[in-house]
Amino acid sequence: MTGTDPAAEGGRADRRRQERRSRRLRRTRRAGELPLLVAVAVCVALVLKTFLVQAFFIPSGSMEQTIRIGDRVLVDKLTPWFGSEIERGDVVVFEDPGGWLTHEAARQAPGPAGVEQVRQALTFIGLLPSADEQDLIKRVIGIGGDTVACCDTRGRVTVNGAPLDEPYVYPGNAPSAIRFEVLVPLGRIFVMGDHRANSADSRYHLDEDFQGTVDEKGVVGEAVVIAWPFGHWHRLEQPATFLMVPDQVREGRRGGRRRRGGTPFA
Repeated sequence: MTGTDPAAEGGRADRRRQERRSRRLRRTRRAGELPLLVAVAVCVALVLKTFLVQAFFIPSGSMEQTIRIGDRVLVDKLTPWFGSEIERGDVVVFEDPGGWLTHEAARQAPGPAGVEQVRQALTFIGLLPSADEQDLIKRVIGIGGDTVACCDTRGRVTVNGAPLDEPYVYPGNAPSAIRFEVLVPLGRIFVMGDHRANSADSRYHLDEDFQGTVDEKGVVGEAVVIAWPFGHWHRLEQPATFLMVPDQVREGRRGGRRRRGGTPFA
């Protein structure tokens, strides 16, 4: 009968102890790395929100049917850093010039306790859009140097004398029920919502300084895509009608020209 070698048994026991110790060390190391990984992820998300892309919640129907109430749009905040310019037809998010938001719809209702705190945390780091931003979203109709007017003999808005065919305007709406003619100052933009009968845009501030135009410095960025809900996902292209508008004086505008091709959308 062969006995068990005590030295071999001791060696196996030592190896098992070492393996258990190694597993504990690996678990401890992974647990210690988790807060660092979370911190890095939060920092990356904050950088993206601040300089690259930010999500915005749409609380009103002023841009229907193009953008609907409750949609989430992604706004490009990067390209202005490289000298790109705001162009006619762009859909832009801009800071409230003063009192415009009082005419917009109510903000998104808060969620249940607990869920609302999580939503606020994700909003802070840019993973969810904020419903509390003091910003508006409209379409750029005229840029600095343009003359925007309404209406021609067929009831259309004109830019530098060129009539706009606007398939994106809300069905049943006239291009504008308000008659106006505005020479847009350099460095400013004239904006209108696609739901013309439900948009307190530049037309409603014609008696204010700069005739309702918005300072380009207040533009947060260009809305480039509807990201949510998935069933309404699509890119926001520059409608072809604006490609037919003749240019006016462009001195004083920053950077080089930018043109994005695209087809009209409803």
